[in-house]
Amino acid sequence: MKNIAEKAKEAAEFIQNLTEEAPQIGLILGSGLGDLAEEIDQSVKIEYKDIPHFPVSTVEGHAGRLVIGTLKGKKVIAMQGRFHYYEGYSMQEVTFPVRVMKSLGAEFLFVTNACGGMNKNFQPGDLMIIEDHLNMTGQNPLIGPNDDQLGPRFPDMSSAYDKTCISAALHAGESLGLRLQKGVYAGITGPAFMTAAELIMLRRFGGDVVGMSTVPEVIVANHAGLRVLGISCVTDMAIGEELEGVSHEQVMAAAAKTKPKFISLVKEVIQSLPA
Repeated sequence: MKNIAEKAKEAAEFIQNLTEEAPQIGLILGSGLGDLAEEIDQSVKIEYKDIPHFPVSTVEGHAGRLVIGTLKGKKVIAMQGRFHYYEGYSMQEVTFPVRVMKSLGAEFLFVTNACGGMNKNFQPGDLMIIEDHLNMTGQNPLIGPNDDQLGPRFPDMSSAYDKTCISAALHAGESLGLRLQKGVYAGITGPAFMTAAELIMLRRFGGDVVGMSTVPEVIVANHAGLRVLGISCVTDMAIGEELEGVSHEQVMAAAAKTKPKFISLVKEVIQSLPA
């Protein structure tokens, strides 16, 4: 049976046969945010189902393909749709695209998501720069034998989100006149939305927003030596004491409204990075 490194190499070689681009930046585009990939110039689009060892996205709002090309003068590879643990994939499958991005030469990983806001100072439509996270999934994609060619046995997560990238994002937001929040992302497995008591618990633990993705990918990105920037789109308020019902359709609609300023922010940050 092939290991993760071998599978990632095969997937990368398949992609390299379709494009000569060597991406510097990997983008994981969350629910309702995939339109950014449509702005990539001279793009090559590859369906997940065609890539060796790739899972297939099953969630509404996730197109399910890689888009490779140039954005704001930088070589990028974007995931239009990600994979989630709640879809039935293993943590290793969920994070496999990050391994492939690293194999293709990426140095940065930008992860985005739609989330619920637990911080009472937030409001729907806010963009939050992730400063840190809480792994509340009860799982870790690095469990099992470690492959030293992929990363160290015990990766340092003390600065899981790159401080230079955070500063660049905050500066970009200021230059665009955007209201940006900063905070901690609490990652859960889903697919059920949280109960009121669970949300109160997560807020007391230090979480500002809650979502069902991002944490596994960030763990693997740090294991692989990628510099990470995380941006959350607050689509609804998830305050336990004031909890109202929410649906995936509502999340998608709210993400769509926030899309223009989200896209502007990511493009501004990409442009600010060194070539």
